[in-house]
Amino acid sequence: MARGSIGRTGRLGLVAALALVVLLFWVVHGWGGPGPATRNLTVDIPRGATLASAAGELEKAGAISSGYRFRLYARLFGTREPIRAGEYRVPAHLSQADILKLLQGGRTIQRFVTIPEGLPSVMARDVLIASSELKGAVPVPAEGSLLPDSYGYSRGETRASVVARMQAAMTRYLAGAWSRRKPGLAVATPRQALILAAIVEKETGKPAERRMVAAVYANRLRRGIPLQADPTFIYPITRGRPLGRRPLLSEVHAKSDYNTYEMVGLPAGPICNPGRASIDAVLDPARSTALYFVADGTGGHAFADTLEQHQANVRRWYAIRHARGEM
Repeated sequence: MARGSIGRTGRLGLVAALALVVLLFWVVHGWGGPGPATRNLTVDIPRGATLASAAGELEKAGAISSGYRFRLYARLFGTREPIRAGEYRVPAHLSQADILKLLQGGRTIQRFVTIPEGLPSVMARDVLIASSELKGAVPVPAEGSLLPDSYGYSRGETRASVVARMQAAMTRYLAGAWSRRKPGLAVATPRQALILAAIVEKETGKPAERRMVAAVYANRLRRGIPLQADPTFIYPITRGRPLGRRPLLSEVHAKSDYNTYEMVGLPAGPICNPGRASIDAVLDPARSTALYFVADGTGGHAFADTLEQHQANVRRWYAIRHARGEM
């Protein structure tokens, strides 16, 4: 009888042990095994979300089977790191363990808004308004206050906060570039450097020319010669938007704080948001005595020291345009 009783006890113990192994396997597999999502999912965890509310969002999206089990497993096997708010891309079949790491690591979906070099602020605002995942109204930023670049943002972030980052980036870059400036410049302040950089940005799209264009304008400033930069007299008309037609003679000669055909010195403010390279060019212009430049038909410009040389370059440019049927 004793031996039979021990045998039954042993068999019961073996069954219990096997049941425990199966349970542990089920728990571990449930935590670290493939999740139920059959496709990539997007889950938005709101600010101030707790583990419980985040689990609810995950269950609702289909990333996990049970919010309750997720919380239980997270407390048993996870770390105590807090989860972070944001929009997350949850790959298909991602385990619950990896989902928790994803939320704790804050690896949210990054969207980008791009402000190209030379974009005026009125059009930069258009770009921000068109970014539908941003929210909130935003006024047209001060011209020249945005550093052209690509900026990451999360869904639901305010447009004003993105503008603030763009402006902080410009403030930092301009200050750093000014501290590295070459001696003997024609501009006396960072603000003047920004204004001239905006003109350089608009006058050439050829990176290799920026320092030369900056040198021409610096030479004109030193000699008290009007800058005669076409984009400056157009700016008050459109605030930086394309004119869409040939300018009128009356517009070329209109009196304004921006028309560098009718005034000596720099315009009242920037005419666009210049990029790093144009700022650097103004603060380290080429060594040159050139006072003039005109398009050369290749996308670049022909530079000249004298009016006679410049007039010859202009005649060549007109001949090219005639040959193309543009005049």
